[in-house]
Amino acid sequence: MSHTQNKHKFIEYANGPSLEEINGTVSVPKGQGFWKTLFAYSGPGALVAVGYMDPGNWSTSITGGQNFQYLLMSVILMSSLIAMLLQYMAAKLGIVSQMDLAQAIRARTSRSLGIVLWVLTELAIMATDIAEVIGAAIALYLLFDIPLVVAVFITVFDVLLLLLLTKVGFRKIEALVVALILVILFVFTYQVILSDPDWSAVFAGFIPTSQTFASKPVIAGMDPLHGALGIIGATVMPHNLYLHSAVSQTRNIDHNNEDDVAEAVRFSAWDSNIQLTFAFVVNSLLLIMGVAVFKSGAVKDPSFFGLYHALSDSSMLSNGVLIKVAQSGALSVLFAVALLASGQNSTITGTLTGQVIMEGFIHMKMPLWARRLITRLISVIPVLVCVMLTNSKNPLAQHEALNNLMNNSQVFLAFALPFSMIPLLMMTNSTAEMGSRFKNGLWLRILGWLSVISLTLLNLRGLPDSIAAFYGDNPNAAQMHQAYIIAYFAIAAILALLVWTIWDLHRGNKELALKQAALQNDAK
Repeated sequence: MSHTQNKHKFIEYANGPSLEEINGTVSVPKGQGFWKTLFAYSGPGALVAVGYMDPGNWSTSITGGQNFQYLLMSVILMSSLIAMLLQYMAAKLGIVSQMDLAQAIRARTSRSLGIVLWVLTELAIMATDIAEVIGAAIALYLLFDIPLVVAVFITVFDVLLLLLLTKVGFRKIEALVVALILVILFVFTYQVILSDPDWSAVFAGFIPTSQTFASKPVIAGMDPLHGALGIIGATVMPHNLYLHSAVSQTRNIDHNNEDDVAEAVRFSAWDSNIQLTFAFVVNSLLLIMGVAVFKSGAVKDPSFFGLYHALSDSSMLSNGVLIKVAQSGALSVLFAVALLASGQNSTITGTLTGQVIMEGFIHMKMPLWARRLITRLISVIPVLVCVMLTNSKNPLAQHEALNNLMNNSQVFLAFALPFSMIPLLMMTNSTAEMGSRFKNGLWLRILGWLSVISLTLLNLRGLPDSIAAFYGDNPNAAQMHQAYIIAYFAIAAILALLVWTIWDLHRGNKELALKQAALQNDAK
């Protein structure tokens, strides 16, 4: 069937370049200076960095600061460094192999495993989408007093924004995302500067201690270990690895010239690390806000509603300058604006990632607006159910229910993360996939495996308590027992699926190496 016959179909077969409409569409200068070249490569890193400062990060960082002062700053630093390492590998895989991570996994594994991993990753994307729906709906409610049910439906129409952006070109999408990141950065920088934190304590917090991952003290139902797990779980997300391996291919380079490929890898790493440094600063500012903006233990409601009202309540704030600004309503309005900006940013990146994994794992493609609409409508359902079930209850109960839904939805990320990290590491460690020039060096391999194993173990360790959270804030002994049984079955399933994935990838990589050796022999 010809392409012209195919292009009018709603759902098409897709087995071409990653995100074909934008692949190789951004030209880059040759032989220009460092800054001009860096500017041309800047953008994909911003799309990725958004996932590291989405609404799911906010309450974990602020609550961590409220409960443990600056103790968990070192967790934000470690998470950010691991993120930089993994995102560098993802971008390198895309540029060198000309496949995104989903395509690369599918090319080396069986069709049945591809479908299983696609479903798992879709669930993780929907879980992050739930956090974005809640964040954007609450921001609309707080800024414009739109009823929550209506606000949830309005978030569906952000698909119109996406439609508009796809018409104006990928470079403008990157520019909008950078602008929204700067809005978020400005809001929290302004609030933290006003709060005049203890900077020596802030910087001391970046050094990990034995207390960082301790199970004591327990403050407001949280110990440092679970505060750290919350920050890690909200920071490193699987969809960012798929996205980066795809959008790193938007630059038009000569793949037959190894030096051009090496330059693309180098400048993509610069772009990624600069943007992820912004994300690190935003997450640090959020934790500092928890310590310095609010009086210790003042915020009893860690939901977005609670934080918004706390920023306009002088009795909760820690110094005179903040109190004066808060009385004008500026602090709380700025917080809601940043929340809305964060939700919109995540909309753009979530849609692109959904398309990447659908095309890569199951070779299926649909228009971006339809992809967005379907994912968002599915994600809206649990949020609407939650709002309607708690409509008759007092506001605090409704706020807590939405906050719990957002936190509990993140449990799918613990399931999906190893299935993106481990294949990424195996692919970029492989000479057959990357060539001897671009495969990971010894130190990268060591740091990569340390990061991947640590994150996987921490996620699995936190799984029983994440499942127990579905029973509410104070589960009884029987519910805790049930939660642990479910968690152990889930961990067994994850480990079995990981073994299957690693075995398939190892076999696929071996076959590729044999084919390459045979071709070289034929050439001789």
